[in-house]
Amino acid sequence: MSGVFPHLSSGVKNSNDKCNNRLCSTGLQSDVIIEIGDTSFHLHKFPLLSRSEALAYLIGDHSSENEKKCVLQLHDVPGGAKTFLLIAKFCYGVKMELTTSNVVSLRCAAEYFGMSEDYGEENLIAQTENFLNEVFGGWTDSLKALETCEKVLAQAEELHIVSRCINSLAMKASADPSLFSWPMQGGSDMRNPDGTVFWNGIRTSAKPHPVGEDWWYEDVSLLRLPLYKRLILAVRSNNMKPERVAGALMYYAKRHLPLLGRESSIESGNFAAPRSTISGISEADQRNLLEELVGLLPDQKGVTPSNFLLRLLRTATMIHASPSCRGNLEKRVGAQLDQASLQDLLIQNTGYSVETLYDIDCVQRILDHFMLVDHDNPTSNYIVDEEQMMEGSHFPTPITTVANLIDSYLAEVAPDVNLKLAKFHSLAAAVPEYARSLDDGIYRAIDIYLKAHPWLTDSEREQLCRLMNCQKFSLEASTHATQNERLPLRVIVQVVFFEQLRLRTSVSGLFYVSENLDNSQNPSGNLALARNDLHTEAGAKHGRIVVDDMKKRVSELEKECLSMKQEIEKMGKTKLGSWNNLFRKFGFSQSKSKPGDPKASKPTDTKESPTSSAPLVNGGEHHNNESVE
Repeated sequence: MSGVFPHLSSGVKNSNDKCNNRLCSTGLQSDVIIEIGDTSFHLHKFPLLSRSEALAYLIGDHSSENEKKCVLQLHDVPGGAKTFLLIAKFCYGVKMELTTSNVVSLRCAAEYFGMSEDYGEENLIAQTENFLNEVFGGWTDSLKALETCEKVLAQAEELHIVSRCINSLAMKASADPSLFSWPMQGGSDMRNPDGTVFWNGIRTSAKPHPVGEDWWYEDVSLLRLPLYKRLILAVRSNNMKPERVAGALMYYAKRHLPLLGRESSIESGNFAAPRSTISGISEADQRNLLEELVGLLPDQKGVTPSNFLLRLLRTATMIHASPSCRGNLEKRVGAQLDQASLQDLLIQNTGYSVETLYDIDCVQRILDHFMLVDHDNPTSNYIVDEEQMMEGSHFPTPITTVANLIDSYLAEVAPDVNLKLAKFHSLAAAVPEYARSLDDGIYRAIDIYLKAHPWLTDSEREQLCRLMNCQKFSLEASTHATQNERLPLRVIVQVVFFEQLRLRTSVSGLFYVSENLDNSQNPSGNLALARNDLHTEAGAKHGRIVVDDMKKRVSELEKECLSMKQEIEKMGKTKLGSWNNLFRKFGFSQSKSKPGDPKASKPTDTKESPTSSAPLVNGGEHHNNESVE
């Protein structure tokens, strides 16, 4: 001890004495004993009186009452015994080094003891203030000083040290890193491989390493939540981009939420957050941290990635966060549901009375909020005509993207035997019919659900199949549906009917085109049209090829229809008459057609439209999506 401070030395502790005594070895007997915690300092009055107003008052008041040795108990000294040791050194005139680690506690202790200029020039308050002003000029020093404020937080708040540190950090984090060159990550980051050092924006040769906008994420992630929250609020008040604020919060969450870290890595921006090193954090602390971070997230749509929001929601469900927190996350996800992925949407149930593997109700609420935002948005115009929906769009709108996502989600959760028909139907019906360009996705989900729930009644199967529009099936879906024994027979007949009707309408149109091409081959001998003969003949040849393909496809469908009729006959002769009438209404041939039979390729009456034939299939009702009654 004498090498550091020759005037003080450690005393010998008695077996019955729990105090750590520090004695002054100047040759004079100490006349002041200051007790701080379990440490006693045996000092002299004069050096203390000349520097400290508070000690002068305490020692003078004690001396008037008792002529014996003065004993002061100062257990609330900022920084404790370690800081007071530095104060004692300063009072005895021993050279003391100010650092970013001790300047905050020394500034608070100097204020506590009243070490102003009235009690000596260049007293401790002035020296620590000057040093703090230098500290606030650098990023690393400001961050270190802010971290040390936690030890003397109450006193540092009164002296506005915390706010000055935060303002300094916020200003530097919000600034364009290309305009300033203070050492943000240490000296190595400001040095090029050729050894050129950059300082205060001055460079001598090579260009500096590019610094990304996320350079400060890792540094501030070491702060405790209260100080970190104030820093985030400060950078937001400095008009920092919401994307950068969200990125910092994502990094902090990944570092301090172990459950979030185990889900999957955050893939956003140009940074990679490390896995959480906190293993002993309690569930209550994680819950408080998550709720605070959710409250700090920017409100702008699309700023925070949907996959991160869904991971937060999954974690909030696991640690039983407050309903308001989970509701906030659900609304945020719902506002940008078109950016979500299926894997992130699969949130497992964690309640005590778990019915299904996945939280269907949560996804239902998210979808409902998306539909609410979609309808309230005057700039959204997602309703397109039927022709566009049948052809498909090269640029899917948010509503069509969400429809595909929900259909995939339904197919994923459909195998759950505990999934009630009402929940499945409600979620599927929440997507409007116009949102699906093709109904292949909802058909696949319904087929999986029917396979996993074979006990459904015929009426329940009919009710479920009303969710899909057979007119919007692709060729693959139509082919599968005609051979699907799980579908109601009415639906199978409906699929075959619409497919045949679509093909016959196409063939009729091709016949019309072919006739026009034949009539354009100069029948009157007009020489002015002779130059178009070559092009016309090529077009006619192509039209005939397409017509032949259509004939073959129609013939195959009629064969399938005849096969279905034979299956029906096996079910019982009592129902044969009604099905024969049904087939005659649809215009199906009752005899097996040959591919080359001209009757098989004869087009239907072009005056008859699909809309006029659809009611016959549905038993006198139009085919629309219906909800569960």
